[in-house]
Amino acid sequence: MALMRDEPLLRRRIFYGAMGFAAFSAFWTTLPFLLAQPPYSYSDSMIGLFGLLGVAGALCANFAGNLHDRGLSRKGTGLFLGLIALSFLVMGLFADQLTALVVGVILLDLGVQGNQILNQSAIYQIRPEARSRITTAHMTCYFLGGAVGSAGAALLFERTGWVGACGLGGALGLAGLLFWLTEWRSDAAVQETPS
Repeated sequence: MALMRDEPLLRRRIFYGAMGFAAFSAFWTTLPFLLAQPPYSYSDSMIGLFGLLGVAGALCANFAGNLHDRGLSRKGTGLFLGLIALSFLVMGLFADQLTALVVGVILLDLGVQGNQILNQSAIYQIRPEARSRITTAHMTCYFLGGAVGSAGAALLFERTGWVGACGLGGALGLAGLLFWLTEWRSDAAVQETPS
């Protein structure tokens, strides 16, 4: 697609989004497996209640929007990608502690939702006349990332357990963060402050 070829900011933001959603999908695909086995042995309804922790991510939308409005999208993106990677470190190291899982879920949701808000705020400033095509490119790659994260985590969980799934999620968040670090030196990184 010509739009992706011509717009380095779109490519960069697509990568951040795909890595974030891949990590998110890796987590939510494998969490039920973890919670269904000892030491938790939760019922399906108890496992479902973990979804309520996602409210933390929704509360982050205003904060992320304010960061963008103040011209802090780049720094905010690094923060949110860092939260994604950190969440898996916490959950991987302390998988048998419910508090660590709750903290990890909250950090993950904050990171993914904040990242998504900043991505959308940035890409919709590129070419207002091409918003439909921008949305199509962004969301297609976003969901492809999610599918890869989900499939990879399920495979790793089967072979290596929760630690492997967390390793994948953390690696995806870290990949986004490492790529973000190149933004500071890249000529392709365009100013993301509002006009």
